[in-house]
Amino acid sequence: MSRTTTMTVRLGGALRDFVSTNVGGNGSCENVSKYIRALIRRDKERSEREAFDRLKAELARAFAAPDESFHPLSAEDVIARNREGS
Repeated sequence: MSRTTTMTVRLGGALRDFVSTNVGGNGSCENVSKYIRALIRRDKERSEREAFDRLKAELARAFAAPDESFHPLSAEDVIARNREGS
């Protein structure tokens, strides 16, 4: 079951006017709540895309590294290294 939270946002001036032009009959959303949810979803997707792009770049660097730079590790080695980093 989804849990919702009500949040209050205060906007004035140019921000209020901008939101008003994007809501209602002439806007992209029928009400302010839907507009804000759409903005948050878009920002969340952007953030996830950036994280994925960073991961892809890191993997590309790892795969481009010469074989000599890799060292075999046991599962115990990895666990110990991760404990040290905590």
